[in-house]
Amino acid sequence: QVQLVESGGGLVQVGGSLRLSCAASGRTFSSYGMGWFRQAAGKEREFVAAISRSGSNTYYTDSVKGRFTISRDNAKNTVYLEMNNLKPEDTAVYYCAAAAYWTGRPYPVQSYEFDSWGQGTQVTVSS
Repeated sequence: QVQLVESGGGLVQVGGSLRLSCAASGRTFSSYGMGWFRQAAGKEREFVAAISRSGSNTYYTDSVKGRFTISRDNAKNTVYLEMNNLKPEDTAVYYCAAAAYWTGRPYPVQSYEFDSWGQGTQVTVSS
């Protein structure tokens, strides 16, 4: 497993932007598929975005396509989530997660495929 620490959350107005970062410990970061999830108050955790080990393949939930971009820098052991045109419904605690093994896709997507999770960072979008 890897240790994950998110940062970059905060309060932003509708239409604004934020970039979340997730720093991973260890020397094997490039062997993990990475993902971002979010959980709004009173709701279940939901998938947001995922990226393959190399960063060549990405996948997004429909509600963030065209607004969010996931990327990674394997030299810095960091995965990012660039969030633009933020909406009130994006308000949630955002978690990054790492997956060592999965099948069928270039990237992990299902929450059970992820074995390491960060502590989360709050994103609040105000109108």
